[in-house]
Amino acid sequence: MAIQPTDYIWLNGRLVRWDDARIHTSIHTLHYGSGVFEGIRCYATDRGGAVFRLRAHMERLFRSAAAYSMLLPYPIEALEAAILGLIKSNRLNHGYIRPIAYHGAGSLNLLPRDNPVEVAVMVWPWASYLGDENITRGVRAAFSSWVKFHASMFPAAAKGSGQYVNSTLAVREAVGRGFDEAILVNQDGSVCEGSGENIFLVRRGEVITNGLESNILMGITRDSVLTIARDLGYEASVRPFFPDELLSADEAFFTGTAAEVTPIRQIDDRIIGSGARGPVTKRLQSVFFDTVNGRAERYADWLTFV
Repeated sequence: MAIQPTDYIWLNGRLVRWDDARIHTSIHTLHYGSGVFEGIRCYATDRGGAVFRLRAHMERLFRSAAAYSMLLPYPIEALEAAILGLIKSNRLNHGYIRPIAYHGAGSLNLLPRDNPVEVAVMVWPWASYLGDENITRGVRAAFSSWVKFHASMFPAAAKGSGQYVNSTLAVREAVGRGFDEAILVNQDGSVCEGSGENIFLVRRGEVITNGLESNILMGITRDSVLTIARDLGYEASVRPFFPDELLSADEAFFTGTAAEVTPIRQIDDRIIGSGARGPVTKRLQSVFFDTVNGRAERYADWLTFV
């Protein structure tokens, strides 16, 4: 789905017109992937636009930058204010927010010693990443032949720009085979995550996902769903699991800022559970969407109103 342009982008401390937000072809990050970014959503509620877990996302951006020895030139409060101001300037009450920090022009040495750290924020309207109809119907996924990189190769818990080449290769392969999404496994054969999502399974009422030892990005939506599941009384476990356990699950679903909570109805040639959204997934979805749309008082502190 093509990006729908808005009026403004926040670039290095000022608002610029969408078409004027340009960078030079010599910037370090274009050549070497040396950037970090976040994906955040703003939802329309009865009280106006609300950003979901803004502080948690921004803290992860700063952790990602630290993992790459990148010192961001703005404090976290200034970037939060920039995001809220940008949403207002573009007259949006819902949309996807993409802050990115990158090494600008200076040199093309591998060590970006002479390259300033620049920061930009984009916001635009964006529907469900894996398709609105798949929120209820579920997606078809495929195990990728590409293996997820180990945390000894890249800082797996960081949201680094160059790291996503691994995911791009995986999802390109899956879509080329006629599937909606890819699932990557680790070097030891355990399940890692989707190309841009964390993954959960449900087995006899227990909600299971993996953790840091599985080289995953520690998703904000993943954390939210774990909290919701435990608050609803489900046993929620965090541990590694392997493809055979996922394939024999009663239910499975992806979580992520873009994907939100999306059921998985099939993996490769295997139907998962009944081949439709399961009751646990449906219940978790319901509370999640009540939360982001401002209808769940219990999680009201997860929303920052524009």
